[in-house]
Amino acid sequence: MGAKKKRKEKGPFDALQALKESLSAAQKEAQKKGQQEGQKSLPHKPSPAPPQNRPAAAPEDDAFLFHRLLAGVTPLDRSRGRVPKDRGERSDVPPSSGGRQGLVEIATAREEAERVEADVVHERLRELVEGGARFEVADDGRRVEGRRVDLPIEALRRLRRGMQPIDARLDLHGLRLAEARAELEAFIRTMRARGERCLLVVHGKGDHSPLGMGVLRGEMAAWLSQGPSSQHVGAFVTALERDGGEGAVYVLLRK
Repeated sequence: MGAKKKRKEKGPFDALQALKESLSAAQKEAQKKGQQEGQKSLPHKPSPAPPQNRPAAAPEDDAFLFHRLLAGVTPLDRSRGRVPKDRGERSDVPPSSGGRQGLVEIATAREEAERVEADVVHERLRELVEGGARFEVADDGRRVEGRRVDLPIEALRRLRRGMQPIDARLDLHGLRLAEARAELEAFIRTMRARGERCLLVVHGKGDHSPLGMGVLRGEMAAWLSQGPSSQHVGAFVTALERDGGEGAVYVLLRK
């Protein structure tokens, strides 16, 4: 008798196993499909091109760029010389490469220039004082006196009172104006060079003159306070009666 194969009956676990296999296959199919779609959506990234050497700029391009950079720039006016860096810099002092020695030389040059300038100023002041009318003069018609402005007033008072010893005398009687002035200037210059201090100059009262006036007496104040004699004279005043009165003057020389 032929053997009949018995059909195997399916149990509940067989159905679950089939469902699991079906789900696993579907999941794998979905993953595969998703990967394919993702690869299609990604853009193609080109491979980097090999570096190429940039051509050097032409000289004309450099000149053009330089011109554009300097457009609107106004050049400095060099006709007035270099502008000093600060107020302490002097453009008239030449630069020195000697370090400390150079600074010493510059300082010495400045001191010498300042000394020369001071000497010039002092000399000018001396000329103004000695060459100009720097006297206070008073004349009441009878007596005359004058004092250099830098002479103490006490020296004039002593001269006025006859307290200054007389060192030399000069008599101008009988001389013309030009002769009398020349004699007076030479006498004063010589006496001061010898170190004399007080002089007595007799000019006369003019009692025997045609107009009854002393001509020399009228010129005496001008001769002593102006002109060449003024640089040697410190003061002058009409003498006392014992030394000639209104016909003579005391002359105090400068030291």
